[in-house]
Amino acid sequence: MSHTAHIPSHRKPRRSASKVSLRAGVAGGVLSTIALAGAAAPANAAQPVTETIEMPTLTGNLATTAAATVQATKTVAADLQLQAAQDAAASSAAKDAKKAKDDAEQKAAEAKAKAEAAAKAKAAAAERASRSAERTTLSAASTATSTFKASNATGSAAAIVNFALAQVGKAYVSGATGSSAYDCSGLVQAAYRQVGVDLPRVSQDQSATGTQVSLSNLQPGDILYWGSSGSAYHVAIYVGGGNFVGAQNPSTGVVERSLDWDQPTGAVRVL
Repeated sequence: MSHTAHIPSHRKPRRSASKVSLRAGVAGGVLSTIALAGAAAPANAAQPVTETIEMPTLTGNLATTAAATVQATKTVAADLQLQAAQDAAASSAAKDAKKAKDDAEQKAAEAKAKAEAAAKAKAAAAERASRSAERTTLSAASTATSTFKASNATGSAAAIVNFALAQVGKAYVSGATGSSAYDCSGLVQAAYRQVGVDLPRVSQDQSATGTQVSLSNLQPGDILYWGSSGSAYHVAIYVGGGNFVGAQNPSTGVVERSLDWDQPTGAVRVL
């Protein structure tokens, strides 16, 4: 290449005079504006800036809706309060009803118990009255016939028979020997004690005391026995006329009965 050849320069191309002038004018105008604003700023800084914000006004529809909501809330609250009161009243009524039922059942049970007790007492009184009437009847019958029977007995035998007849209607109590109650051997022992004869206490021994006699040859005052001699389970006194007096059992007490009512096994004569 020739040393005279053109080498491009790295410098920026020069601006035209018109563009430079235009830019200078613009810059000058901007600076002038800034200067004017800066001069005016101190004067404006002393005055406060106020701004008014307007709140939106509720329209008619919104006001109506709000009022309805308030009313609905009050209605719901009232309903809840009423329901709570009704529930409380129902619970109280249920408790009162249960208490009343329990009281009624208790009173009914007490009344039933009293009625049952009264019925039992009435039945017992009727039974006692019946026994008393039976004993009175038997006693009257014995009294009516005692003269005849006693007339057939003499001496000690008559005393034994009369004593036995006088005990008719009294109670039977196991182990009793008088004077308000007897068992079978206790009555026989007490009757013979009236004439000074001391018999053994139990029926087994009484059935083996004295002389054995036939049932077809009985005399007033003889001791009748049921079972075997020496092991008898029951004894009584023959009073004549085909009858005997004995303390039979707790249901009948001391009674007068016919030999046909309960035929004895044998008899002994002590006198």
